Amino acid sequence: MKNNNFSDVVFNRRSIRVYDESIKIERQEMLEMINEAVKAPSSMNLQPWRFVVVDTPEGKEKLKPFIRFNTRQNDTSSAMLLIFGDMESVEYAEEIYNAAVDAGTMSQEMRDKQMEAIIPIYQNLTREKINDVVKIDSSLFAMQMMLVARHHGYDTNAIGGFIEDNLAETFGLDSTRYVPVLILSIGRAIDKGYESMRLDAERLTSFK
Repeated sequence: MKNNNFSDVVFNRRSIRVYDESIKIERQEMLEMINEAVKAPSSMNLQPWRFVVVDTPEGKEKLKPFIRFNTRQNDTSSAMLLIFGDMESVEYAEEIYNAAVDAGTMSQEMRDKQMEAIIPIYQNLTREKINDVVKIDSSLFAMQMMLVARHHGYDTNAIGGFIEDNLAETFGLDSTRYVPVLILSIGRAIDKGYESMRLDAERLTSFK
């Protein structure tokens, strides 16, 4: 049963490190969750996130050397979602904007203006800047995916401490194009996790 309680989904999210190994998320539901999570915003709507779902024993064995201190998540989760940023996502601009025109959500005139602006901008960006953009955008997806998973009754753990070198190649991706951003473990928690403390907004915020 899906959890439609917004406050519970958002404020009771926990980082879960051990999962019920008897729970297996069907691939169709995983795709459904990803489709919901990609509603997250991205720069110029270029959607630079790309995914590898590791949900087989063989895949998890290949992943294990890359995750060091997070092997419990790998061993017990239903799946490990590898999130990569596509350094050449601008290649999809025409497809994305044409689809918007076909769907009636964007005029042809606006589409043409956007395309005229986007291509030169990306052609002039340094690789370092593109790397920053795709990592920010992919992180927005990751946060949305964690909340979508809770909506579906699952739990997650965001893993940033992993070995990036050769991760893309190991899972069949071109490492010059696809940069590792984050790994999410996804499954059904066997405990509630623990509530971590946050600094108060007053200490973190200034008004001018």
